[in-house]
Amino acid sequence: MGLDCTSVTSRHVLFWFVIVYYIVSAMACSGVYERTIEELCMTKFKFDMDELDQGLWCSWEDTIETYGELTNCTFLIAHKMGCFWPNRLVDEFFIRVHRAYFPACAPSGRQLRDPPNRILGPFIVVPVTVTLLMTALVVWRSKRSEGIV
Repeated sequence: MGLDCTSVTSRHVLFWFVIVYYIVSAMACSGVYERTIEELCMTKFKFDMDELDQGLWCSWEDTIETYGELTNCTFLIAHKMGCFWPNRLVDEFFIRVHRAYFPACAPSGRQLRDPPNRILGPFIVVPVTVTLLMTALVVWRSKRSEGIV
């Protein structure tokens, strides 16, 4: 019976040790992690975005590299500090980034614009041509069948 009490007590101690470890880790990641990503990651991101013309901020092709570096920076710092990633702080951080830099962008992340004429042209010309040819063929066949009867 004494053995059972010891194993139960050691399980409780282990359980509480794990809980305290994760709580302390989460609390340690709060302030220090947030300040670190602001100082290191956001500073670089601000510099890179200032180098880019503001009219291109909504162009995913032009911002994907900078945005990817920002994401990787937050991940690497979390990894080095032993914090979970993604976490609530990262979510809040990226919400602030989107509000500051991408508020007027399309939700899909792409600028909406017409395709170039070399792509759009065939999609217009081919159906119009087929419609005209089919109409001419129907008229020609109907005239030809009237002459036979």
